[in-house]
Amino acid sequence: MKILKDILYKVAIEAVQGSTEVAINNIEFDSRKISLNDVFLAIKGTQSDGHEFIDKALSLGASVIICEEFPKKIVVGVTYVQVKNSSSALAFMAANYYEEPSKKLKLVGVTGTNGKTTITTLLYQMFKKAGYKVGLLSTVKIMVDEQEFKATHTTPDSLTLNYYLNEMVNQGVDYCFMEVSSHGIHQKRTEGLTFVGGVFTNLSHDHLDYHASFAEYRDVKKSFFDGLTKEAFAITNADDKNGVVMLQNTKAKKFTYALKSFADYKARILENQITGLQLKINDKEVWVKLIGDFNAYNLLAIYGVALQLGLDELEVLRLLSELESVAGRFQYFISDNGVTAIVDYAHTPDALENVISTINSIRTNNEQLITVVGCGGDRDKFKRPVMAQIASSLSDKVIFTADNPRSEDPEVILAEMEKGVEPHNYKRTLTILDRKQAIKTACQMAQPKDIILIAGKGHETYQEIKGVRYDFDDLKIVKEFLE
Repeated sequence: MKILKDILYKVAIEAVQGSTEVAINNIEFDSRKISLNDVFLAIKGTQSDGHEFIDKALSLGASVIICEEFPKKIVVGVTYVQVKNSSSALAFMAANYYEEPSKKLKLVGVTGTNGKTTITTLLYQMFKKAGYKVGLLSTVKIMVDEQEFKATHTTPDSLTLNYYLNEMVNQGVDYCFMEVSSHGIHQKRTEGLTFVGGVFTNLSHDHLDYHASFAEYRDVKKSFFDGLTKEAFAITNADDKNGVVMLQNTKAKKFTYALKSFADYKARILENQITGLQLKINDKEVWVKLIGDFNAYNLLAIYGVALQLGLDELEVLRLLSELESVAGRFQYFISDNGVTAIVDYAHTPDALENVISTINSIRTNNEQLITVVGCGGDRDKFKRPVMAQIASSLSDKVIFTADNPRSEDPEVILAEMEKGVEPHNYKRTLTILDRKQAIKTACQMAQPKDIILIAGKGHETYQEIKGVRYDFDDLKIVKEFLE
């Protein structure tokens, strides 16, 4: 049992009714999970307001209510704590409840529009190969050293974060690499965590369905670096125009990486093939199994983090050469008749342009590039015509199809995408609503040596339609049709 007073450390408290010396059981922000002597946090979310469920939490046995506004009815024997921000309170209380696990290992956060999953996953790979016990908090999965758990959010809620960090501490984990999303930062999920380092990848058009403007999106990312301590390191992409902005107010030690600009960690691409990259990193050459400019940036960030965490430079270069591509990130195979199929998570204009440009840089142009792409429902609508314009301009043929339409009508989404196609590219495009049929059509159109890119879903093994998730794996389906 914990004492309420102890888990309120660092919480911005406005007022208290009742005793904070009471023993409590668990912390919950979902009233359905409440049991006897639990703390219920009433959080104002995007879908519902937890304050409306205070009575239900009390009926299930909650003995403490954390809220931004006291309810009209105060129950005798219950402790009410009014806080400035319930989400922030949850973050600090979760950290206190689990005795600040982030301080007991080395936690590195990676933020930016693209590259977060690749960098964190490859850092996990690298440090495992170097002989350490390692944790991973990513979009794809959560790893507590060798044990795998399913991920539901890019950045989980504060309770889940601290629970898994505590599990890592219990398993003797030395390092943890974590994706830090703009949603997670904005919703205070990362407050109360101690990071030894942070990485900024890049910033491009995304999540404007959530953030009021691109400037707000940028500033939310920046606030992560503002919160780093002077003992931490901050590594930023100097080739991104927002890279320097991230470091403006940070107390952390500042480092940069780049392919084009002067930087602490600099690389040049010597060879770019479907099988990998020959890189020159800080005057030392290394062959890696990943391809494309975007992966050169990812590998530079990994190189910088590894050096900051104390690994030997030559050992880092050796380990870079052994890293394997991440599921759904430029994941490819070549069929028996020579058709190359590539599955990639590219779901933003910048990511889609990067992956198509990479393919175009390594192809001979004697083959055609067929791109299958859609846009998710209930998400940023502004990027739909932009992504269609990019796909139709840079590919030989494009099939527009459903992604995860969620609650939206997929035909409406596709119509919004089609608006971005320039008239001279109309003849390159085809619209097929059913994603499986779209992939099948691409396979039927492909001739030996052609390249099929299936973009948008990457590692996901489902398609979400009207609130229901159906089994759907792009890689599995394209393999079935080609084989």
